[in-house]
Amino acid sequence: MTKFDEATRAVRVDENTYDVSLDPGYSIGGPLNGGYLMAVILRAVVDASSHEHPVTTSAQFLRAPKPGPARVRLEQIKAGRTATMTRATLIQDDRSFIETLVTTATLADVVPDWTDGPSAVMPPLEQCVRLPDPKPESNMTLNAQMEMAFDPPTIGWLDGRPTGRPEGRAYFRMAEPQDPDPYVLALAVDALPPVVFSAGERGWAPTVDLTWHLRALPAPGWLTLLGSGRMISDGWFDEDVEVRDSTGRLVAQSRQLARVGRG
Repeated sequence: MTKFDEATRAVRVDENTYDVSLDPGYSIGGPLNGGYLMAVILRAVVDASSHEHPVTTSAQFLRAPKPGPARVRLEQIKAGRTATMTRATLIQDDRSFIETLVTTATLADVVPDWTDGPSAVMPPLEQCVRLPDPKPESNMTLNAQMEMAFDPPTIGWLDGRPTGRPEGRAYFRMAEPQDPDPYVLALAVDALPPVVFSAGERGWAPTVDLTWHLRALPAPGWLTLLGSGRMISDGWFDEDVEVRDSTGRLVAQSRQLARVGRG
């Protein structure tokens, strides 16, 4: 079991309840990463389902939970031969922190009937750059859990040269050797710095709603994350992320609505 598997482990209490322990190693300056929290919830949902894969997840982030003990409460809405739909709530100190609707199914490893190409072309991995290590006092513990190599223009905001467009692109893999799976993909769709950074904004940008789809089971190796936004307005922005595996196949896609950061 990898450290990520352990950090997302869900222990069954009864058919509708799972105990979890939220790991402080997935913090972004204090709050825990939303993709990590979705992975925790999905461990419980899939364990309770007759289907193997979380093909669609829609999460409403009500408030930010703290590291430590929590529970996932499940309510099965529909169980079918093709798909099962479940409402899952992350609860801590008797309060709801994340509400999700999850559909599980069992994906086959098949050739797509049709697929388009990537929304952007990444440079070779050796031409990409990594973010500098965060200062210890920043409490950016998430960075130590994963490796990311960025398309250089999309992190120009680091030295005051944002592109002026909401965008982000990077190669991604876990820091500890681990083949990507649906839970790693849940983390990956929320792993990029907020795309508004590249448009000139800064600060913590809390997610309000995030929906992502598992489109195929990924091949081993680096993932490619292609992020973009359509509009920044009145303190809100959207972010779309396309995830492709080492073969170039589309394996996940997401859209979130978030608040523009301040600070």
